[in-house]
Amino acid sequence: MTGVNTALHAWAAIVFVAVVAVAGEVLIASGMRQLGDLDDIRAMRGLSGTIAAVLTNMRFVAGALCMAVNFFAMLFALSIAELSLAGPAIAGLTYIGNAVAAKMFLRENVNRRRWIAVTFVTIGVVLLTR
Repeated sequence: MTGVNTALHAWAAIVFVAVVAVAGEVLIASGMRQLGDLDDIRAMRGLSGTIAAVLTNMRFVAGALCMAVNFFAMLFALSIAELSLAGPAIAGLTYIGNAVAAKMFLRENVNRRRWIAVTFVTIGVVLLTR
């Protein structure tokens, strides 16, 4: 495999890990918002009822499955990419993706300061590609 192919495979794995992480985190956040305050649920149903409510929420379950895939994809990415590249790139791309997904799918108010931070993170990820 050539150096270019190796770099492409590494970046494909890094992007996949970040995409699955963002999907998992958005789905879990959406599921938890759908459930509401866990203290209220615990007061009405007890601890076992709260655990059952969380584990039967399909968004939460889908998010948890994405996070499991994320873990194994991360192991694969670390097997083909250097940690000094994969670690910061995955973290940066996940941060960027979370901000965009929170705005688009969760309708969060992402303020200017957070977008500035996303911009700096994006610059950092671009620097990693050089």
